[in-house]
Amino acid sequence: MKRIAATTATALTLTTTANAFISPQPQPAFTVMSSSASGQRQGPLQMGLFDGMKEAFSAPPSMSLDSERETPIDRWMGWNVKSEETQKVAAAPENFVDAMDESNYVSTSLSKPMGIVFEENDEESGGIFVISLSEDGAAEKDGTVKPGDQLVAVNEIKVSGMAFDDALGCIVDATTEKTKLTFFRGTEKQLYGPTGASKEWLDEFIASTSSNVKA
Repeated sequence: MKRIAATTATALTLTTTANAFISPQPQPAFTVMSSSASGQRQGPLQMGLFDGMKEAFSAPPSMSLDSERETPIDRWMGWNVKSEETQKVAAAPENFVDAMDESNYVSTSLSKPMGIVFEENDEESGGIFVISLSEDGAAEKDGTVKPGDQLVAVNEIKVSGMAFDDALGCIVDATTEKTKLTFFRGTEKQLYGPTGASKEWLDEFIASTSSNVKA
């Protein structure tokens, strides 16, 4: 019995010593305990060190990037480039009037006195516009000119952007029986602002409309 006990003790000692030199098994970085539908606890779900990181740092579905800024990790994270279809196109301002659309211009030929009262725009843009019409005057009877119209040409002369005295002087100095006036039916900002007519377009437009002016 003593020999058997000694042998058993020696075996246990060798087994303990061997286990001390065996590398331990790697433990999972995360252990998640889940429960079944019945409420009974099931075995642990082992997750890698980086599992769940993508979800933690993923952008919301609405987030998107410009194509120039996208990187491979952006695509991995789901930070996708905006498609052309989903990009919002800036809408035109409300009540926008295109100053390079001929349909937004009106012309009429009037005898003097015309019965039009003009006012000067801001000094920055120049030009003059119709502030009112004289009662029973030639312009009121004609019915073409409306208050707010921007004067752009007198006969074949472009007056848009001119100082008040210079623009009005073109009407006074006109020698034709009737003087043709061309107006832009819009605001000062719409004619002279960032979305206004270019100088080249306006020159070409006035040239095309003045060809029928009688000398």
